[in-house]
Amino acid sequence: MNSSNNKRWGKHHKDHRDWSKYNNELVVRGEYYLDLGFSEHWYEELEEMNKGKRGAPYKFPNQFVNLMASWHQLVDYRGLEGIARKLAEYKLIPYSSDYTTLWNRIHKIKPKIIMPDYKDLELSSDGTGLKTSNAGEYRLFKYGDLERNRKKYLVVVITADVRKKKLLKVEVHIQGEGPSESEVAQKHIKEAYKEGYKIGKFYGDSAYDTNRMFETLHGVGSEAVIKIRKNAAPENMRGSKYRRKEAREYKKQGYRVWADNKGYGKRWVGTEGIFSAVKRKFGENTVSRSKEGLIAEGYQRFWLYDTIKCYGESRIGGTI
Repeated sequence: MNSSNNKRWGKHHKDHRDWSKYNNELVVRGEYYLDLGFSEHWYEELEEMNKGKRGAPYKFPNQFVNLMASWHQLVDYRGLEGIARKLAEYKLIPYSSDYTTLWNRIHKIKPKIIMPDYKDLELSSDGTGLKTSNAGEYRLFKYGDLERNRKKYLVVVITADVRKKKLLKVEVHIQGEGPSESEVAQKHIKEAYKEGYKIGKFYGDSAYDTNRMFETLHGVGSEAVIKIRKNAAPENMRGSKYRRKEAREYKKQGYRVWADNKGYGKRWVGTEGIFSAVKRKFGENTVSRSKEGLIAEGYQRFWLYDTIKCYGESRIGGTI
């Protein structure tokens, strides 16, 4: 092959990562699963949780339940009871929990993602799928397309800061039963803006090339770095002058020049990097049987990845 016809497009990547520090951070992430420091404040947390609560009081603090939810990505509920027993036997926690109690506390929870301390963001959104195929014909019957013998998957849409590779927001739903990626991104952007964050840029593929998306970004003072659809005709665009202006510039420059000028490639590290890490660590299959459980499992999986990442960074000197 003629090398002159196979030139590399774009700038060569310069790796500025401190690999020694990063390697240590990956090791420290594993400490999270056995960090039982919360047990020192077990009863204080329970007292706070039970203030004004009607009905039976909580017996287990949220931090313990979150730790068990983390282990649940690797271990089933009966296995969680075994872990809790052994922790209590070694007097690392005051007392243990049975698997039914853990199921009641874990199977519906959607843990809150830790938001960063810094306020300047550059966001990107994207979606991926998790398989709902582990339970065989039961889930095909309940969630799938029986005529085509095709199982539906769990849709996960995330929004992340591309500069820090920090997960910020997550939306999970069964395929065909939730909002579009663009609608989810608009919701996430508005939430972050209301929480006091400044959104400098938003990166998105052609799925985000909608009038409402451009209007939302203009409303929060953010620059749109969105790939325009191939069949878009700026002269016929109605509904958003901001989208029309960007489409004209995109058509004038061409994709490669536009992408290089805008830094469009940055979006990959903010979303695909997270998807890859989550699936590599926890797999693509889900195990819950109910729709509610499947959706919660999707939230928990991405929450756990972000939690252990922040845990490692905070102990090695990174910034959350």
